[in-house]
Amino acid sequence: MKVILGLSGGVDSSVALKLLKDEGYDVEAMFMRNWDSATNNDFLGNPDVDSDVCPQEKDYQDAKHVADEVGCVLHRVDFIEEYWNTVFSYFLNEYKSGRTPNPDIMCNKYIKFNAFLKHAEKIGADYIAMGHYARVRHEKDKSYLLRGVDSNKDQTYFLCQISQQQLRHALFPVGHLTKKEVRKIAEEANLYTAKKKDSTGICFIGERNFHQFLKNYLPSQPGDIVTMDGVKVGRHDGLMYYTIGQRKGLGIGGNHDFKNAAWFVCGKDLEKNQLLVGQGHDFKYLISDNCIASSSNWICDKPQEGKTYQAKFRYRQEDNDVTIKFLDDDRIQVFYPQGVRAVTPGQAVVLYDGEVCLGGAIIDEVYFGKERRKY
Repeated sequence: MKVILGLSGGVDSSVALKLLKDEGYDVEAMFMRNWDSATNNDFLGNPDVDSDVCPQEKDYQDAKHVADEVGCVLHRVDFIEEYWNTVFSYFLNEYKSGRTPNPDIMCNKYIKFNAFLKHAEKIGADYIAMGHYARVRHEKDKSYLLRGVDSNKDQTYFLCQISQQQLRHALFPVGHLTKKEVRKIAEEANLYTAKKKDSTGICFIGERNFHQFLKNYLPSQPGDIVTMDGVKVGRHDGLMYYTIGQRKGLGIGGNHDFKNAAWFVCGKDLEKNQLLVGQGHDFKYLISDNCIASSSNWICDKPQEGKTYQAKFRYRQEDNDVTIKFLDDDRIQVFYPQGVRAVTPGQAVVLYDGEVCLGGAIIDEVYFGKERRKY
């Protein structure tokens, strides 16, 4: 059985490759090049943007070291155009709309489990494998996406938009391990990436300042920071730079007209270009009890109306009990009467039935009762 593994140059995919090889699979590796600064800047007429955004060449060299150590072929493939059209354009459009997108979800849907899968099948793959902290249970007629054993690293949230057909061809070799166990395997095998730091943030931004990166692609429009009562308390650099629930970077303080408590972003008024803020971590306007989400995708079993499920509204969030109502084939309404803080348009609501990840949808509107929040 031939397996093509996505080898990123990180420790997780490195260990995944070794495990597959040790288990006797006919395994080859493939390194994906999804971002090219010079090419993508040319698309926008922005040749002066810093080209050192994502050190992909170093990652490729690390991947090559590991492939040689394990003893398998390493392919290199470019998905730059596909990534631009399906992930980065989505990322920019969401920010233009005042939302907070999650490009990793779209990368999995369109690149790792679509473009990658199609390319792997062309070179004879029966399955593809990734270094995600997730598990899959393949049954005769259906496959189930399961949470990773390491709850702190579980990445099923980012896989909520993949299809049943994509999952049928997927393996997750490290999903049954904790991060500590993965590191131990890498060190005992003396893999080249054993002590390599985990990558953080979005690949095409890398270690750059997020504000500066976004400014190169979207014009910033500074405006007022106001309370929910309309009192001006500061200035913002552009609504796209802020997300619901954010505390840092607001530059508000020392105002004797308000109590001495931390300020948080609790909404955006796009028409007036105002950033809405309130004081206190659990400021009432940050709490919602239902939301409407679209682009619903059910990987295995479709959820039932009225049944209680667990949901995450952002990565690494604790489980929240929810029920759902189908509005049409695309949209759902999610109810969580206990209240949840900072449910944010553009992020995903991902449903679980115990250890099974059912899928999810992209949050569009957020409410407390029938009152719509200006998120």
